[in-house]
Amino acid sequence: MNIWVLIVLVAVVTAAIKAAGPIALGGRELPPWFSSVVAVMPGAVLAALVVTTALANGDELSVGPDTAGVAAAGIVAWRGGSVITCVLVAAAVTAGLRAI
Repeated sequence: MNIWVLIVLVAVVTAAIKAAGPIALGGRELPPWFSSVVAVMPGAVLAALVVTTALANGDELSVGPDTAGVAAAGIVAWRGGSVITCVLVAAAVTAGLRAI
């Protein structure tokens, strides 16, 4: 029963946090400097998630097949490959290195 109370509490807090921005700002325009910060936040958050996933192994940093797969996918993305190609390259490189 306690787990369900925790899940409901987390859902309510998440909804409150998401509602705080629109409620606080109302219909006002954001300053240009703030809009430029908001525009780059998704890329920064995605990069942080990718780096954390690629370099973390439990409680310590580690470099392994996952890191090589992410690096290979990054090169494909940098060279203009599609997202599907990036995922396939990352999976192939990671699986190949784990098989070795």
